[in-house]
Amino acid sequence: MTQTSEEIMVAINNTTTDEAEIRQIIDNWVESVRAKDIDGLMSHYVDDSVLFDIMPPLKHQGASAYRQLWEQCFPYFQGDIGYEIRDLNITVGSDVAFSHSLNRMSGTTTNGEEIDNWMRVTVCYQKIDGKWMVIHDHVSVPINMENSKALFDLKP
Repeated sequence: MTQTSEEIMVAINNTTTDEAEIRQIIDNWVESVRAKDIDGLMSHYVDDSVLFDIMPPLKHQGASAYRQLWEQCFPYFQGDIGYEIRDLNITVGSDVAFSHSLNRMSGTTTNGEEIDNWMRVTVCYQKIDGKWMVIHDHVSVPINMENSKALFDLKP
């Protein structure tokens, strides 16, 4: 069955709109991290989302577990948190999508230590009742195979 040019244009317009909506979610997420706004940060996650993070345990199950992780992280920083996304790529389907990027988190800890870490981030989205929601996050860093230490100092 061959699509008409009108059907193709509708599909392209939908994909463009969906990608813009996902970019807005990402932008809101970044602004929420910078502002230490836990409610803004959590507003795009489904209750049963799953997170694979650099912090233990291996799997954080549910938005409440993810909220707890950020509630522990935010007080660790004095003042603002820097957050940057590079090499963002978004792939959109009709009801699922994913993004991947290199993300940088920086700032000063409460004990005066300067943090400047790059991570790899993949996020999976699902369109639920017409709205894109985050269902899965995966954050990782490479490790040094000789000593099993995380390599936070790598730069893109």
